[in-house]
Amino acid sequence: MWLKYAALSALCLTIPCNAFAQNKESTSYLSLSVENDSLGGGTDRYYTSGIRATWFDTDIKVPPVIDVLADKIPTFDFNDKTATFYTIGHNIYSPEDISIVSQPANDRPWAAFLYGSVGLANITENGDKPFHVDELEFTLGIIGPEALGEQAQKFVHKYVSNSPKPRGWRNQLNFEPGFMVSWQRRIPYAVSHDFDYFNARIEPNFSVTLGNIRTNASAGATLILGSSKHQDTPQRVRPAIPGTGVFFTEKNKLNWQVFAGIDARIVARDIFLDGNTFSDSHSVNKKYLVGDISGGISLTYDDYRVSYTLNGRSKEFDGQDEESVFGSITLTKRF
Repeated sequence: MWLKYAALSALCLTIPCNAFAQNKESTSYLSLSVENDSLGGGTDRYYTSGIRATWFDTDIKVPPVIDVLADKIPTFDFNDKTATFYTIGHNIYSPEDISIVSQPANDRPWAAFLYGSVGLANITENGDKPFHVDELEFTLGIIGPEALGEQAQKFVHKYVSNSPKPRGWRNQLNFEPGFMVSWQRRIPYAVSHDFDYFNARIEPNFSVTLGNIRTNASAGATLILGSSKHQDTPQRVRPAIPGTGVFFTEKNKLNWQVFAGIDARIVARDIFLDGNTFSDSHSVNKKYLVGDISGGISLTYDDYRVSYTLNGRSKEFDGQDEESVFGSITLTKRF
């Protein structure tokens, strides 16, 4: 049982195991992230919607098939601080003008991605502080009409947002199963300092994703200020750099966190721009270097947390008129 508590404290960024003894049973986190361009730029184009629900638990045994796959990944080693997380998600992509029935020749394809994933989060320590946090995620999903992008977007536009009816879904990418394996490393305390009333740190990150949906590599850094350093950044929808969403703050006390980050991504493949892998479909000439800049705030009270992130993404393909701007809201419950 002590290893379980030690694992949780490590994943919450070097929390002393005895500092929050009253929270020993709090080892599970349920996060729901909703990303939408209406939450940021107030538009309906490009990457227009993403939903990701994640169950993060330090007390779930690693599935045998994932154990075997993880053994094949260099630099990733299991230890007593390895946790498991499960995710289901749905993304929607559309051209700039969703009212046009035909597919614009120089605009991105209509597409949706419905997926599920299982992942591992692992701490490798250096003395009494974590040297790095590794995350490994295996994703299976589908694109095409079976991903239900048309139904989801039309429902939201009709009953929730009162937005124009999307008319071009007949042009969406064809059915295709998708697979990705993603590895991410973050160094939480590369630079860190405790001030009188808050902690400040800079967290570099590196990631690689391989698969027929996306193949890319990225690097970046995040500046984090918080009333307690025992909280990670919120979950996000990939390819943004997500945190675990874990927090180990005192109950019945308000805690805050603000953060800002930059990320540069080299893109070898993006099915939502390159089109289908095994069949003919619409495609555009993608840009091989894409940058993200983001900033946000999290508020935690008791076992609940709400986070908002505003993200700006550079142009992803030739002919794209403007950069993408979208917001993300993440709600987390600790159990």
